[in-house]
Amino acid sequence: MKNYIQPGDTLTMPSPAAVASGDVVIVGAFIGIAAGDAASGADLDLVTKGVFSVPKVNAQAIGLGAVVYYDATTELATTTSSGNTRLGIATAAAANPSASVHVKLG
Repeated sequence: MKNYIQPGDTLTMPSPAAVASGDVVIVGAFIGIAAGDAASGADLDLVTKGVFSVPKVNAQAIGLGAVVYYDATTELATTTSSGNTRLGIATAAAANPSASVHVKLG
């Protein structure tokens, strides 16, 4: 194909803020995981596909297959959709209490 650019699993873009490797990052309509540390405005490799362990609301149970959202204010995954950005789908159940959940991005 003449018009093929790249697979799109990892996209390089300006970092919206200082981020650390493994942080959930939102850039416009993109959401993903920082592949490395980046200063604000520096090139950031944003991983947009895969399964990642992300911090979640400790007092919330998340079931296998549940849609998971990201609360940019608390920087935690949640099942609450209102005011939050869709992160992906839980690939394993996460109990209440627990600190993280495994999420397939998308």
